Amino acid sequence: MISRQDCLALDAKDPLAACRERFALPPGVIYLDGNSLGAMPRAVPSRMQQAIEQEWAVGLIRSWNDADWYPAPQRVGARISALIGAKPNEVIVADSTSVNLFKLLVAALRLRPGRKTILGENGNFPTDAYVASGVAELCGVQHRPVAPAEVMAALNEDVAVLTLTHVNYKSGQTFDMAAITRRAHEVGALVIWDLAHTAGAMPCDLNGCEADFAVGCGYKYLNGGPGAPSFAFVAERHHEALRQPITGWHGHAKPFAFGQSYEPAPGIDRMLVGTAPQMGLFALEAALTAFDGVDLQQLRAKSLALTSLFIRLVDQELSEYGFGLATPREDGLRGSQVSLTHEQGYAIVQALIARGVIGDFRAPDILRFGFAALYLSHADVWDAIALLKDVMSSGDWQKPEFMAKKAVT
Repeated sequence: MISRQDCLALDAKDPLAACRERFALPPGVIYLDGNSLGAMPRAVPSRMQQAIEQEWAVGLIRSWNDADWYPAPQRVGARISALIGAKPNEVIVADSTSVNLFKLLVAALRLRPGRKTILGENGNFPTDAYVASGVAELCGVQHRPVAPAEVMAALNEDVAVLTLTHVNYKSGQTFDMAAITRRAHEVGALVIWDLAHTAGAMPCDLNGCEADFAVGCGYKYLNGGPGAPSFAFVAERHHEALRQPITGWHGHAKPFAFGQSYEPAPGIDRMLVGTAPQMGLFALEAALTAFDGVDLQQLRAKSLALTSLFIRLVDQELSEYGFGLATPREDGLRGSQVSLTHEQGYAIVQALIARGVIGDFRAPDILRFGFAALYLSHADVWDAIALLKDVMSSGDWQKPEFMAKKAVT
């Protein structure tokens, strides 16, 4: 039997425990939704205050040069590169994840003329499927999603590009990036990895896996704030041939020459489109300082310890309440979240939030809990399970206010 004292003992030995102080966490809240919106790092407000009150209010347009606004997409991309196993010149921050996925899908199709298939995964995050379907219609190819277990077998010489999310948003199950990328390359296909639930939560070695492309968002485990801009990775070997479809002026080789014909910028800069969302970039840049000095292997070890503890406590404390487990028990197959199933999942999550434990719900029956190892403790896991048990034993989830669906779940 696991006790709360056991959890406190684990916290006493946690090499990342001090990182919790890098975040502004509200009192009385156990935040298990960092896989949807990360907690705010303490470094962000002062950076935003400086950007608003000095750089914008006083510096005005001069700040594009004087405050180094203009190179922010490259500068922040270089910071992210260290978290995903890429070179600094292979990552840039721009636009949203959906827009970057669109750009890379079209670019990948252009690199594989004559091939007629975008291969995907059934059960992937819907926007990835929507974008892939739209690109297929636009480019006159087919979008063919298959079951996760069928991805390797479905790779053939007709596939131009495979698009997968490394960690599934519902189940938390991971794909073997190295093996899948290797198989795709054997048949001449390219791969785009969505790292929305990977970057900042666990190590990732894009270059070690010889990955082609990747996208990811800035507002989940990277803690960049709501709507934080996305990042795009393009392996250096593809830079010269890359032709992305939204040819805006910031992706031009000489944007301030104001020529009327498009000439792509060298390297990763050609992934840019229009003027970067500077305030979002500054917030994300400040947020990324929370990873300063963090050993990503220690981050992964703690993440697995937290998720494993949560699963074991579900088994120990909640066996009578009808919960299922949608997430793999095996460490090597699990990202940094645990998903439970229950037919009353929505109401249970709302009742749990009312007790100060914030997770989220995904239709039709998924209770989803994310574990950001920089700011969560083992005692948090114990307390969250205790409060979930109280929700179930009291029957409070049946109250009308918890049963009523809100706009955002």
